[in-house]
Parts: sequence; structure tokens; C-alpha cells
Amino acid sequence: MDQIIAWTPVGTVDDIPVLGSRVVRTPNGKVALFRTAEDEVFALEDRCPHKNGPLSQGIVHGRRVTCPLHNWVIDLATGEAVAPDEGRAGHIPVRVEGRAIAIALDLATHASGGCKGACHV
Repeated sequence: MDQIIAWTPVGTVDDIPVLGSRVVRTPNGKVALFRTAEDEVFALEDRCPHKNGPLSQGIVHGRRVTCPLHNWVIDLATGEAVAPDEGRAGHIPVRVEGRAIAIALDLATHASGGCKGACHV
């Protein structure tokens, strides 16, 4: 049996600045929507897997965002931290139809990883 996906409308591509982000509040917490220079849209929990920094305040470059607190780089398509860092921000599937954006909260992956206690000695 096919799974029914509940898509939640969260705005339009034009609501997000190019190479920027926008935060939406959901029942599951804050979600950061990111827009690349190519108008791709991605959604992650608005928490870096390192120390919960606000990813929405980070710098978007290519298909990545750099956390404003400790410069961890997160892949927007997967939520994975870029080596040498390890961990994953919660990732939420996005659907763009025309310019309208919807997210699938029920299919979100959860964050993992973080500071192992040795990164700020």
C-alpha cells in the first residue's frame, strides 16, 4: 500500500531571499527553509547538530550552509555535516510546485551527532 504524504504549505520560493533562509514554526519545532542561487529549496531543522546553533542565520553557499556559531558546514540536500565534522541536522522533504513550497513533516529525519566533548577544550 502506498504511503499518503501530508504536505504542509509554507510559502513561496519568493518568500526566501536568494542564498538566504526563512524560518517557519511547526508543531515539531522551527524549520529553516533555504534557497540556493539556482532557486533550489531545502528544509532543515533550525539547529546545527554540533551545539544547536541557528542554521537559518548561517551563510548559504552552493548547496551548503555554514553554521554561524562554530563554522560547521551542513549539506542542505541531506542535513549531513561535511567532513571532518560528523553529525546530521534534521532534514525535511520539500516539494516545489510552480513557486509554492510545501514540506512533509511526517517524513523528517532526526538530528544526530554533535560535540563529543573534545571540540572546545
